[in-house]
Amino acid sequence: MSPFGAAPGYRAAATLPLRVELVRQLRRRRTVLTLGFLALLPFLLLIAFTIGRDNRSRGGATLLDLATASGLNFVVFTIFSTASFLLVVVVALFFGDTVASEASWSTLRYLLAAPVPRGRLLRQKAVVAALLSVSALVLLPAVAMAVGVLAYGSGDLVSPTGQSLDFATAAGRLALVPAYLAVHLAWVAGLALLLSVSTDAPLGAVGGAVMVSILSQILETIEALGDLRDYLPTRFNTAWADLLASPIDWGHLASGAFSGLAYATAFGLATRYHFAAKDITS
Repeated sequence: MSPFGAAPGYRAAATLPLRVELVRQLRRRRTVLTLGFLALLPFLLLIAFTIGRDNRSRGGATLLDLATASGLNFVVFTIFSTASFLLVVVVALFFGDTVASEASWSTLRYLLAAPVPRGRLLRQKAVVAALLSVSALVLLPAVAMAVGVLAYGSGDLVSPTGQSLDFATAAGRLALVPAYLAVHLAWVAGLALLLSVSTDAPLGAVGGAVMVSILSQILETIEALGDLRDYLPTRFNTAWADLLASPIDWGHLASGAFSGLAYATAFGLATRYHFAAKDITS
């Protein structure tokens, strides 16, 4: 034994390697099903547009009217229809399930008894959840781009206001959308992780984060709240669309990024404090 009571050769920094945790999470059915569904969704939308095609012209005034105008428009519609709910659920799932699932399986205490320091366990799980979340945010528009271009061509991106961007410019800007969503939805990740260390029920952690998002979006519609709505975590959910403006309006993008990081920092600090002091009984 070492002078400090640790077994010879024990190094806290070598416990629970990222590779091991990542492989564990990738082998889980919920990970496979989630990523698989996101990859399948653009094909489902394509089928829906194909069998539900009507006689409206492509010069319509809404994103739905323009969804089949080009592959780029198909990508924009896909993101617009998923960013406010489905992608929130995905991020909440990867972060909310990560610690609570270990507690529900009664394996959390064995991980800590390995021993894996609590801070390291929380950090490793958060990093892997972040990697899976970012992968999901990239996967959906990437598949939508491939499906859209094959089905509707590589024409210009046309907005409901009549503005258009050439393929190369629009594709480059669409590549920035997952980056913005990853930063903005950091608040969902932070809240879901906080709930994950606060309960032994993964569904409660995931559902709690999603419910807060829904409540925030409902409050956002109440105009009587005035400027207070700017402090709601979902206020800048659709600010990614400003990346497609000409020129780009960085105001709401910056506000959305700052809001997401601010909430994530607050939730992260609360998570670290709570997990460090929590009695692990499962």
